[in-house]
Amino acid sequence: MWPFICQFIEKLFRETIEPAVRGANNHLSTFSFTKIDIGHQPLRINGVKVYTENVDKRQIILDLQISFVGNCEIDLEIKRYFCRAGVKSIQIHGTMRVILEPLIGDMPLIGALSLFFLRKPLLEINWTGLTNLLDVPGLNGLSDTIILDIISNYLVLPNRITVPLVSEVQIAQLRFPIPKGVLRIHFIEAQDLEGKDTYLKGIIKGKSDPYGIIRVGNQIFQSKVIKENLNPKWNEVYEALVYEHPGQELEIELFDEDPDKDDFLGSLMIDLIEVEKERLLDEWFTLDEVSKGKLHLKLEWLTLMPTADNLDKVLTSIRADKDQANDGLSSALLILYLDSARNLPVSYVLMDTLLS
Repeated sequence: MWPFICQFIEKLFRETIEPAVRGANNHLSTFSFTKIDIGHQPLRINGVKVYTENVDKRQIILDLQISFVGNCEIDLEIKRYFCRAGVKSIQIHGTMRVILEPLIGDMPLIGALSLFFLRKPLLEINWTGLTNLLDVPGLNGLSDTIILDIISNYLVLPNRITVPLVSEVQIAQLRFPIPKGVLRIHFIEAQDLEGKDTYLKGIIKGKSDPYGIIRVGNQIFQSKVIKENLNPKWNEVYEALVYEHPGQELEIELFDEDPDKDDFLGSLMIDLIEVEKERLLDEWFTLDEVSKGKLHLKLEWLTLMPTADNLDKVLTSIRADKDQANDGLSSALLILYLDSARNLPVSYVLMDTLLS
């Protein structure tokens, strides 16, 4: 299948990524791929998990542990600035979810295929001409790390690639599904964290300036920094949309803020199936990958209701908690799907520029 997968990837680059890049910034309006060769080394699938519980009968859900280490040739140019750059090799490792839905009674038995990563994959890119690329106006504030984060997030839920296999399938509903629920995260406090700051060349152990990074898919939140405290109290609240379960997890990392490089203070990963089952979790969690430290979280699973019957009750409840979140707590969710446009006015800006 690899040669045909490569054909699909080239089509994806030219028909989706290239126009998206051009439209993202006026300075990139002449961006184009001049060569796309993904290489002969195929993607490896190291393991497959198939879900049989909490799954709709008209769908099949697979999680693929994928690994790709390939020498490739991807060349790009921005004609306006005579800039050329490219990619010599790519490594990508992570868990890719594949959803086959809807299942139908005629061949090919599957109506469409959806692909995405549940969380940010490990991505490494060997660039050529990256310095030239970062000299382009509008890109000079970027870096290699920021570019990798942008690419990674494009692959992560709620973003997804959906390929229809039959003409009758409702592609919009598959590409932009209604979220399964909302996770309200009360990021309360930590206890007994490691002291990372030192004095007198490391002789005296000090405290830490802890903060947290909270992730659900490509939704990322960062807490405030609590200065010189090993038992910090944040008392912050975040709300994240959950599009897939089982499989999605809440990821939290704690760091000590430093002028040069922030020190790691521990991590935590919580399966959202457990939160949905309990509806409310208020617990102290032991931090992983460190010798000590605990984190106090309160997690609420909020289900989307099709009617506004309970809206007054919800509004009363969140008014009591209004001081917990900077922009207030949510009472409802608005989903807007922009389908298409017609009869737009013709723009003559480019013509005027050329004539002048």
